[in-house]
Amino acid sequence: MGLQAYQKTQKTVESAKNTEYRLFAQVTRALIEASELEKTDPKVIDALSWNRKLWDTLARDCAMDDNRLPEEVRAGIISLSIWVNKHSSEVMRRGGDIADLIEINRSIMEGLAGRP
Repeated sequence: MGLQAYQKTQKTVESAKNTEYRLFAQVTRALIEASELEKTDPKVIDALSWNRKLWDTLARDCAMDDNRLPEEVRAGIISLSIWVNKHSSEVMRRGGDIADLIEINRSIMEGLAGRP
């Protein structure tokens, strides 16, 4: 019983960095799966929309005055969010490549994991 309680508490107290990593992993996995489908498949739009929501949320958080990230990092995240939004529209119009979005997300995941 004690081990189960510990494991439950450990999951509850997950760090913000780990939560962000896990969310990026889930969204990126959806993008990878979508990249193997026809661009007209509704799952492609769902994956792109989920990715946009993630980046929009990050941008809104970075725009808040009480955000503790360095201003340069915040500006970079906001710029990436704008690019993700535009590129997602290109993909939806069948002119862009989902692989570019996957690459950006993987780069962020590497940073969250502390890998260069």
